[in-house]
Amino acid sequence: MRAISVVIPACNAAATITATLASLRSEADIIGEILLVDDASTDGTAAVARQAAAELSLPLRVLPASCRDAGGARNVALAEAVHPWVYLIDADDLHLQGGLRLLLRQVEEQPNADMIVSAYRRRVNGQDRQIKVPNGYRAVCLANASAYAKGDIHSVAVGSVLESRSLIGETRFPVGLAYDMIRCSGRG
Repeated sequence: MRAISVVIPACNAAATITATLASLRSEADIIGEILLVDDASTDGTAAVARQAAAELSLPLRVLPASCRDAGGARNVALAEAVHPWVYLIDADDLHLQGGLRLLLRQVEEQPNADMIVSAYRRRVNGQDRQIKVPNGYRAVCLANASAYAKGDIHSVAVGSVLESRSLIGETRFPVGLAYDMIRCSGRG
């Protein structure tokens, strides 16, 4: 069952993209596509990614762009994503083995859910530091949705969320900011 579109914004990530793609390999059977947005790289990021994906048998599609912005690059991929679920990860992050399967399992247990948020492992200088639960989230799905809609919960970590395409709709990341957040259509 290939149900997930993986979105990776990448700018001059030739040194890290192979490890990022390799960390996704164990879940290739549920990944329908990996959309790598090569955002004006000058270090051969796209070529390195294509070679690594071929060796790892991963369904990579490189989307060239000149956004010079992670949010803008993510937006390029969101417009192209075709699978029912979207997973965002950065080009220098490592996916935790089995994480996508665990997120999909939650989807099966909560069939009306449009967003599944998990904890993530924080690493500093290659060392595991701690497991972090996204700030403000609780075990009760309805309480999370209500808090998110009211603006009490502002963000989640890239690499810890599985979102449905229907939830994303036309929602896009703002561009030109020093941090990432999501702006919904029709809202300032």
